[in-house]
Amino acid sequence: MSAADHAMLKYTEKLTLRPAEMVEEDVDALREVGFSDAAVLDINQITGYFAFVNRVALGLGVKLERFWPEAV
Repeated sequence: MSAADHAMLKYTEKLTLRPAEMVEEDVDALREVGFSDAAVLDINQITGYFAFVNRVALGLGVKLERFWPEAV
């Protein structure tokens, strides 16, 4: 795994599991491995979007469609 991939996954894991602990150094770590500010924003927004959508679906008890193996 590349350093960039590792940094991105570390960032997204922390943002997902411990969002209140995010600090400027978390963003700096992404920049240090080559991510531009636009890429950091993309990583942040995609992570946040999936967290939001999953919480909405889980909170409403939405069931998976039958074509997903987990739904059977």
